[in-house]
Amino acid sequence: MIVYKTDAEIRMMRESSRIVARILGELRPMIKPGVRTSDLDAYAERRTRELGAKPAFKSYRGYPASLCVSINEEIIHGIPSARALKEGDIVSLDFGVLYDGFYGDAARTYPVGQVAPLARKLIQAAERSLEKGLEKMVEGNRISDISAAVQDYVEAQGFSVIRSFVGHGIGHSLHEEPQVPNFGFPGRGPKIRRGLVLAIEPMIAAGDWEVEVLMDGWTALTKDRSLAAHYEQTVALTDRGLEILSADEGEASRGHGLKEQPYA
Repeated sequence: MIVYKTDAEIRMMRESSRIVARILGELRPMIKPGVRTSDLDAYAERRTRELGAKPAFKSYRGYPASLCVSINEEIIHGIPSARALKEGDIVSLDFGVLYDGFYGDAARTYPVGQVAPLARKLIQAAERSLEKGLEKMVEGNRISDISAAVQDYVEAQGFSVIRSFVGHGIGHSLHEEPQVPNFGFPGRGPKIRRGLVLAIEPMIAAGDWEVEVLMDGWTALTKDRSLAAHYEQTVALTDRGLEILSADEGEASRGHGLKEQPYA
């Protein structure tokens, strides 16, 4: 069952999502060669508690950390460790908090120093595909209109969308209905209407879309070991239109407001 949110509930979700965006923004300048992924996790957890929130992922279904850190061919759910980032890596940070009874959830993929043109193009395609999906989050459209828009854009760039993992509703629970795949035909699934809050999250690969999960039971990576990128926002449809609750500071909070950048 889809739980549509009231204006008051969306106000609360703005706060949880702003904490997520703030901490991800603080982590971004830390993304440098030599930084251990466990240091990123420790920072995220400390800041979460300083801001009066709780880490959403820690102990969720047994996950052992507050932050998911996925490097290169890792798609999602990478467990922080003593592993250090290297020049040329790309790293996805997926992060959520629980604040005053409501969850926020977002993900970004960042380059580590100078990266190859393909890696930069992949990162940009993940972000841009989310924007394409958000353009379809209009009252009267259907969930699969978002899915199809993401898939169409990603595949037009020569990449593939991961099919084993999907976006989701969010609110009092971290994962609510409806599921939001990143592939499919338009015109299917529940209708989009005011009060719908989703965590939309394209996960894309430079190669094939098939997935393998490591023995740790969490880390999902591309079966062909091609690079992967992940971008996620918590968004709401309000009586004023689309609002990106987890927008970065300086990023437009209504509409995607993001500009295409060169791949250099």
